[in-house]
Amino acid sequence: MKTWKTCREKHLEFLENYPLELLNRIPDGFKNNLIWNIGHIIAAQQGLVYKQSELPMRIPEEVYEKYRSGTVPDGKATEEERQELKHLLISAIEQTENDLRNGIFQKYNERTTGTGFHLANLEAALIFNNVHEGIHLGYMMAMRKSL
Repeated sequence: MKTWKTCREKHLEFLENYPLELLNRIPDGFKNNLIWNIGHIIAAQQGLVYKQSELPMRIPEEVYEKYRSGTVPDGKATEEERQELKHLLISAIEQTENDLRNGIFQKYNERTTGTGFHLANLEAALIFNNVHEGIHLGYMMAMRKSL
């Protein structure tokens, strides 16, 4: 969990240090923006961990639908959205840790991701989640140089 927390803190720095205009801007050569990447890692984690375990997600359905795989940013994220994503970046970790401690995960529907990673169980999903979030952090680091 320490790696996950560190990665989320790096994502949080973008929300705290960039004006909303830059968070919403899609730089030339990219198909999304900084704030979409942040919303996407939150939505993806919920899908990978909770949906695949047939449990209710711990984020609002609207957030999941706006940022899940296959979506594109509209470039109109508001200050309210920024604050919600800041909260969810950290609260989702705490909630997942509590749920793991409380043993609510009883099943996992294995799947192969769009990038070819086979997730046979919850442990594999949690490991892949760190890889996925690291990839998006890398995109964001490259993206900021084009803003």
